Amino acid sequence: MDQSKKRAVQLQPDWYSPRRLHDSPTQYEFPGDRFIPNRSLMNLDQAHCLLTNKVKEVHKPNFGKGYRAMLRESLTLDSEGRPFRMLVFRGSPKSRRKWNYVIDDMRRDADAEVLSNGTKQHESRRLPTKEVKVLDAPKIKDDFYVNLMDWGRNNVLAVALGSALYLWNAENQEVKKLLEVQGDNDYPTSVAWSEKATTLAIGCMKSKLQIWDPETSKCIRSLGGHQSRIAAIAWNGHTLTTGSRDRSIINHDVRVGNSPTSRIKAHTEEVCGLKWSSEGNVLASGGNESSIYIWEASKMSSSNFLHRFNAHNQAAVKALAWCPYQFNVLASGGGTGDGCIKIWNIKKGTCTHSIETKAQICGLEWNRHHKEILSGHGYGNSGVQNHLCLWKYPSMTKVGEINRHERRVINLSQSPDGLTVVSAGGDETLRFWEIFGPPRVENSASDFENLLSLKTSLIR
Repeated sequence: MDQSKKRAVQLQPDWYSPRRLHDSPTQYEFPGDRFIPNRSLMNLDQAHCLLTNKVKEVHKPNFGKGYRAMLRESLTLDSEGRPFRMLVFRGSPKSRRKWNYVIDDMRRDADAEVLSNGTKQHESRRLPTKEVKVLDAPKIKDDFYVNLMDWGRNNVLAVALGSALYLWNAENQEVKKLLEVQGDNDYPTSVAWSEKATTLAIGCMKSKLQIWDPETSKCIRSLGGHQSRIAAIAWNGHTLTTGSRDRSIINHDVRVGNSPTSRIKAHTEEVCGLKWSSEGNVLASGGNESSIYIWEASKMSSSNFLHRFNAHNQAAVKALAWCPYQFNVLASGGGTGDGCIKIWNIKKGTCTHSIETKAQICGLEWNRHHKEILSGHGYGNSGVQNHLCLWKYPSMTKVGEINRHERRVINLSQSPDGLTVVSAGGDETLRFWEIFGPPRVENSASDFENLLSLKTSLIR
């Protein structure tokens, strides 16, 4: 071999020289490649004993108690001598419980989904077969276009019966008559609690609009601007938005004088549905001409709307509901000529789902505890009418339906905690349902108590 080549080989470190396959283990004194283990240097008998012996622990005799104590101290203390644990989630116990609840909810949602082959469905929740309470609601107007009921954050249900408006306290079951509208053929056609439930707005058949204080039972404001009945009311902070048969939408700032801050005329027929988004930056309005308009709060004018949807087949759009966990998602329901629930992506301006229910849709309520939406129905085809129907979201598969009203469902509203839904029917009853709560335990004491409460009681 050339002398220069010999010198280059001698300068290489021992670990650099790879052992050839045909070389014997005793030919070189170095242990082999630093990445590929050398089996000839392994104690295979001891390794086999360590893997198979479950009773007796085999320790290398060179590792004494002192060495193990130093190793344990090094692994459990940081560089500054403070104890630490490796690969441990450092969130508080409260935050860990929160994520456990989220995982449980996700598991329940997954269990309720239909399998891809369509042959089996697991449901962790069942719809109640009966209401938990029934209240008489005499003289309630059986009118598709009106919005006669609202459940406020103070846990008080406001409902208009004929020319009078009543307050029912869900905590103590007390009933209070707040007002009675004077005048021929005049009566409340829409009611809505303010966001903090300190005041109640009431719109009437003869275009009267008033704000009442429920504590003192006094009218604190009277607002004008409309020329016909006010069918829809929606609050957004200090802004009170109303929709009327005169085809206009008016925004009032209740902190200032009796003058509308803006008036919008885009609908060609009666405005019967109004809903502000939970963030308060977008308003959805539905009209009798089947149109849905989406308005930005900062740019509201008759010609400046964000979207206009005309997909409800020439049927009135009264039922509107914003999704509580996807802020850009809106659900809408069409009247008798349409009978479809449509889910809209407001950000993209597209319809993501369209479900045919074969019945008039009078109300929609999202479940805040599970990914579901409840629909209340009126006139329908093929005997399907006057019922409540629960839908899984986003698949929009039907969970089940309840048919207890003898006439159509006029309005829906849910309790502040989101566990109970009340339906107002043309059969002059208010029926309370525990639909949105967590899974109920069969044959529990609460079921027995609920059965005892299924008696009809007068609201007045």
